[in-house]
Amino acid sequence: MNIERLKIEDQQGWQEEIQHIPFLSFPAGWLVRIIPPFGDAVVRFQVKLPSGTRKSIFLDTRASLGWFGGSVIEHNPYWEVHPYRGDIGRCDRCDTDTLMAMIADETEGERK
Repeated sequence: MNIERLKIEDQQGWQEEIQHIPFLSFPAGWLVRIIPPFGDAVVRFQVKLPSGTRKSIFLDTRASLGWFGGSVIEHNPYWEVHPYRGDIGRCDRCDTDTLMAMIADETEGERK
C-alpha cells in the first residue's frame, strides 16, 4: 500500500465522507461509468442517456472546484452536472431528486 496515498486519504477524511454520500438510484436505460475522482472531486461519474447524450457529474465537498450556497466561512457540499441547459447545474449533496432531474434534462440552452 502506498503510504503517501494513505496520508492523502486521511487528510481528506475519505472514510468519514462515505457516511455523507447518498445512495443513488439510476433509471433503467442509463449507462453509468464510474471514473477516478481527479481534480480534488470526492466522486466522479459519467452518464450516457438512452438518446446518446453524455453527462459528467462530480461531488465537491471541500469547495475546491467551485461554490454552492453557504457563507464565506462555510460552504455546502454539492453535485455538479455538465452539460445542463447550455451550462452547468449544481445542487446540494443530499438533493438526489434534483441531481437526477439535471442529469435527465436534455434541454439545450444558451450560456449566460
